[in-house]
Amino acid sequence: MKTASAKNSSRQFVVITGLSGSGKGSVLKAFEDLGFYCVDNLPIDLIPKFAELCAAPRSRIQRAAVVVDIRGGEALSQLPAMYANLQHDDLKPSLVFLEATDQALVRRFEETRRPHPLGRDLPVREGIRLERLLLKPMRQLADAVIDTTRMNVHELRDFIHARFGGHSARKSMLVSVVSFGFRFGVPAEADLVFDVRFLPNPNYVPRLKNKNGKDAAVRRFVDSYPQTREFMRRLADLLLYLLPNYLREGKSYLTIAIGCTGGRHRSVALADEVAAVLAREGYRAKTLHRDLGKAS
Repeated sequence: MKTASAKNSSRQFVVITGLSGSGKGSVLKAFEDLGFYCVDNLPIDLIPKFAELCAAPRSRIQRAAVVVDIRGGEALSQLPAMYANLQHDDLKPSLVFLEATDQALVRRFEETRRPHPLGRDLPVREGIRLERLLLKPMRQLADAVIDTTRMNVHELRDFIHARFGGHSARKSMLVSVVSFGFRFGVPAEADLVFDVRFLPNPNYVPRLKNKNGKDAAVRRFVDSYPQTREFMRRLADLLLYLLPNYLREGKSYLTIAIGCTGGRHRSVALADEVAAVLAREGYRAKTLHRDLGKAS
């Protein structure tokens, strides 16, 4: 049996800081997508109290991320010492520092037409220079320094998911596999549609006609044909290529529709098989047999 200390030692506490315009908001959103409890612009003197709350034995907050930056004002000078004091057995602190080139930051400020937070009357380049100087001690303590100059928001999120979410975080997308009958129309919510009417139809086999694709005999019939096995192999390869790319572009759910004539035999059997393949690969996959109960 694990002790309370061993249980709590896995709790993560991430401090996000860096230059204004470097993408801290996007990073915080990425942590939120991973299930972290996120706080933006937390007052610096509240960080130890928040960390203590997260590390408490009965706390429900297993993972937390906070953004602290130049908006903290003069208290920012206290941050290095404060971060060092977060190192204890009940918490696993990490520091993420974001930066970009002066040219990239200036361009971003110009695009948003926002002044630098160090002063409305201060030229942006001078604000960036002063901010780099003030944040230098935190950069030296960082576990991860991320240069976002050439990164878009999707690449930045992918980096955070890979670094802090592990392998499973890349497969957090909810995938719905829907079987349907073309005679009842294609599902309007479908992102991908596959037509399996080219496969032999169990509906024309008397002993299978009144069964459906969830029946073992129907499954054996559908799977017995080489074109079914070839189709499933190619479809699995395609989906396992596509899904990581959808994730990278920020898609959190995907609907795959598989259709046959009536939505009772072939599409049902193959939808269940597709969902099983994706589940084995770590995706959250569920099935919906839209037309299973309809008259053929």
